[in-house]
Amino acid sequence: MNTEESVIGSIVSSQKEYYKQGNTKDISFRKQMLSKLYKAIEQWEDLIYEALYKDLRKSYEEAYLTEISILKGEINLHLKNIDKWAKREKIRTPLKLYPSKTYIVKEPLGNALIISPWNYPVQLLLNPLIGAISAGCTAILKPSPYTPNVSQVIHYMISNTFDKNYITVVQGGRNINQELLRHRYDIIFFTGSPSLGKVVMASAAQHLTPVVLELGGKSPCVVDKSADIAVAAKRIAWGKTLNSGQTCIAPDYLFLHEDIHDEFIKEFGVAIEKLHGKDIKESKHYVKMVNDAAFDRVVGYISNCDVLYGGRHDRSSRFIEPTLIEGMNIDSDVMTEEIFGPVFPIVKYKETEEVVSHIDGREKPLALYYFGDEKTGWQLISKTSSGGGCINDTIMHIANENAPFGGVGNSGMGRYHGKESFEAFSHRRTILRNKTFIDLPFRYM
Repeated sequence: MNTEESVIGSIVSSQKEYYKQGNTKDISFRKQMLSKLYKAIEQWEDLIYEALYKDLRKSYEEAYLTEISILKGEINLHLKNIDKWAKREKIRTPLKLYPSKTYIVKEPLGNALIISPWNYPVQLLLNPLIGAISAGCTAILKPSPYTPNVSQVIHYMISNTFDKNYITVVQGGRNINQELLRHRYDIIFFTGSPSLGKVVMASAAQHLTPVVLELGGKSPCVVDKSADIAVAAKRIAWGKTLNSGQTCIAPDYLFLHEDIHDEFIKEFGVAIEKLHGKDIKESKHYVKMVNDAAFDRVVGYISNCDVLYGGRHDRSSRFIEPTLIEGMNIDSDVMTEEIFGPVFPIVKYKETEEVVSHIDGREKPLALYYFGDEKTGWQLISKTSSGGGCINDTIMHIANENAPFGGVGNSGMGRYHGKESFEAFSHRRTILRNKTFIDLPFRYM
């Protein structure tokens, strides 16, 4: 159900006119719309699960954990706090400005364009929408064409819940993206690859439109000799096999201290079997690659490397077994491109400075993971840069709705989740209110 390019302009214009009416600025209206979104998610929940399974073979359990539960929790958080977040804020005014007072007024940016990827096609489209609704914006939603069943369900859900002039879904491929980006918005929120993020930012620059870019990159995972190897292997195996590695903050490659190299590989295999059974191909919780192109790209990383664990794959079902490899060139594709799949290259190290040197010599990643002594972990964090990360865990820093999530440098800009989502779609407007009973002469020439 692709949208015609010719109607994009009228959709943008209609949303601009709707915003000018001022309805979205009313806090009670925003609460009502957030509640409608919550009820819509509940009403369409079963169809969403079916679509996620058709497109990605994502199980109910994983879909609930990584998509639906996050959205419901986010909506409830906004409903609970929106009055406080949107309230006019009085700030300190210096004596030299007496008798004036200064306030911060939170106002919606206006018309938003939200473009989402295919790997978490529900959560990564609707989570930014929650922020847009909460802040008082309108929104055009552009889901990924690579998960057509999910996109169709979302299209029907949104069109049956909201006025299209307020929130609407636009569908299509690259040509629709290009047409959407020709138009002017008050904010663009994009989740995807760094290469496409550059395209979005270049288009936004034509209108000086602010952007939030949630991108990706090669997130390193370091396992030191001081780590609890069994626990590290289990948490890393879970983080890497979640969505079959098709996660922007998945651990991308492993730094293993040479003293625990063999032990970790053994424990990784034990952890995979505990998580997914003796044959992961038969596991109902293991996601397939999104399409043939993604399958071929990720399988291609395995060639010309030493396979230490796994390596099985089946193109007909787009199945790739979690695979540990080493012996690759440090500048090869598997070590320079985001893998976005269940292949895990290993680099052995002796000293932490080797790890710091490698990470600092590359683009800033979206996440950094360290397993071992906490003091060393904090030292590693202080010497490197990343969007976020964990000490002795993977992925879970995204689960705290009170903490901001976002990238830095090549892995993105801006942040969201919780209050940060409200702020992302808002403008903090400084207003000074003065009195007329006194007019101090020192400011006049």
